[in-house]
Amino acid sequence: MDISTTPLLRRVAWPGIAAAAAGGLLGGCQSYERAPLDLTSHRDTIESRLDAADSIDAFLNRLDESGGDTPDNFDPTDGLSSAEGEVLALFYNADLRLARLAAGVALADYETAGLWEDPEFGFDGAEILSPSGPFEYGLALSFTVPISGRLGVAKDRAGASYEAELRRIVDAEWTMRARVRSAWAEWTVADERVRLLSDVIGQVERIGSITDRLEEAGELTRIEARLIRAELVQTRGRLAQAEFAASQARVDLLGLLGLPPSIDIELIPSLSPSESVSFTDELHRLIEANTSLAVRRAEYQTAEETLRLEIRKQYPDITIGSGYGSEDNDDRLLLGLSLPIPILIANRAGIAEARAQREVARAAAEITFEQLTRELATTNAAIIAAGTQLEAFETQLVPMLEEQSREVEKLIDFGEVDTLILLETVSRRFEVKSQLLDLRLAELNAEIERMRLLGPDQPKPPAPIEPATEYDTTKTNTPYTAARGDTPAEEASP
Repeated sequence: MDISTTPLLRRVAWPGIAAAAAGGLLGGCQSYERAPLDLTSHRDTIESRLDAADSIDAFLNRLDESGGDTPDNFDPTDGLSSAEGEVLALFYNADLRLARLAAGVALADYETAGLWEDPEFGFDGAEILSPSGPFEYGLALSFTVPISGRLGVAKDRAGASYEAELRRIVDAEWTMRARVRSAWAEWTVADERVRLLSDVIGQVERIGSITDRLEEAGELTRIEARLIRAELVQTRGRLAQAEFAASQARVDLLGLLGLPPSIDIELIPSLSPSESVSFTDELHRLIEANTSLAVRRAEYQTAEETLRLEIRKQYPDITIGSGYGSEDNDDRLLLGLSLPIPILIANRAGIAEARAQREVARAAAEITFEQLTRELATTNAAIIAAGTQLEAFETQLVPMLEEQSREVEKLIDFGEVDTLILLETVSRRFEVKSQLLDLRLAELNAEIERMRLLGPDQPKPPAPIEPATEYDTTKTNTPYTAARGDTPAEEASP
């Protein structure tokens, strides 16, 4: 074939135009960028988290505007209160950060769902070698027209999935508030037990000095004196164990707040019970306000949308193609159309699986409700039991031992000293006060658990870690702001 006789437009122009078009399309693709993991920088960020006052204040303002529970003021320089600790946990807690990052994945799916498929470009060429003939080629561009409505349903399904992730964030944040309050109470009790044991050691040391004088005077046997000294050694060991428990409780609490264990900050003890609210129908409140059930509802809605999408997939979309070609020096306009006929498979497997998954989601919601009702009944019983024991301790046992202690002190003033009775009084007094602390903690933890189960008074959006912008695409599906993983302090770090 004498290719020189082929018109230049046919030999060069159309392939060049096709290459240019392909290059232009590829130019719109994203490029890969490395993002190294820098734990040293992250360590510096953690240790300076309390220094990000502006970011925390801005978060407090957004939290207050969104109807969240906030303290009247935030100033950790005069000590960190439990209410201020809840704010820090919402802002810095590691588990909440992971939950927000998971929601970011669902958000990315939602923002890109419902898009048309990319068009497809094709090129075919042939040259007849014997006998010689003109170069034949064909250019085609095809794309799918979603006449089935599948893309709109896919968008709805992605929105339901993102809504489920947002419900998980709300549930995690509500649970985190309860965990912080409980951990704060446990640290308070542990710290108070250290103080009680320190007082006991001082009292046992005082008894020991009396014991030494009585032993020297021959009024106390060596066996009795040895028992008192052994009690002093044992109490010091219990103090060391209590100090470790208090230190561990503090580290655990700081971990919930997202603060490093080495941070120098004063924590304000708090063991005050929260205001108890009664409901005429607690199970109705559980159904309407429990955050875990809200997650199950969102998961069921996702399953509904998934089934709807699979059913819509059985209806076909049209693929339309057009192009230009040349054969035997004849220019041709190419047209093509394809339409699947759903008479054999019709996405039966996808529909059957989605229908079964919907029943799984329904059962999960119902089983969760049953479990929550049992937890609520157990929690209410724990509140009553702890309250009954507390009343007996506070009105009977504690006053009885306080009176016993005063009478023993009077006997000492009169010179009548029975060191074993004095030691027993000190030991019993500590044991009762220690049990009293445990009972108050048990009652408070039960109240906190009841609050968690019955949920917030008003439906809550996720904590607004980032301010909403005019480009927030989530508002087309949900009123909540986009959930991100990084906190403002971490984003500002180099």
